[in-house]
Amino acid sequence: MAEEKEHDLFQSAATDAWSKNWLVPVLLLMLREWSSYGYELMEKMAAFGLATMNPGTFYRTLRQMERDGMVSSCWDTSESGPARRVYSITDAGETYLKYWADSLNQYQKMMDTFFQLYTGTGRSGEQSDKEQNDG
Repeated sequence: MAEEKEHDLFQSAATDAWSKNWLVPVLLLMLREWSSYGYELMEKMAAFGLATMNPGTFYRTLRQMERDGMVSSCWDTSESGPARRVYSITDAGETYLKYWADSLNQYQKMMDTFFQLYTGTGRSGEQSDKEQNDG
């Protein structure tokens, strides 16, 4: 029972860390497709498998991204109800997103190589020479 709780706690901490690391690039990717307000962005984060996060953390991240020049915002007063801050990606945000995507591409290649060596398969899914000789 204690081991299960420890595993769940570790899993939760790992998911939280993963979510925080991916928050900025995922937000930029979404804003690249459409400008949006914070609440809508937070709802759509679940589509990326990111854990629901504290709204305060989420909005602080958006504001920091704005201070860093990755996003800009303006107030939308066109609909009835309170004004909402609408966020858009900037050129600096596009540059950051491209850098992130290029880095992920390199990481994907390393992961592919790792799993090819781990499973003993080539890109085509065939057995390695070593496995064929062993079998």
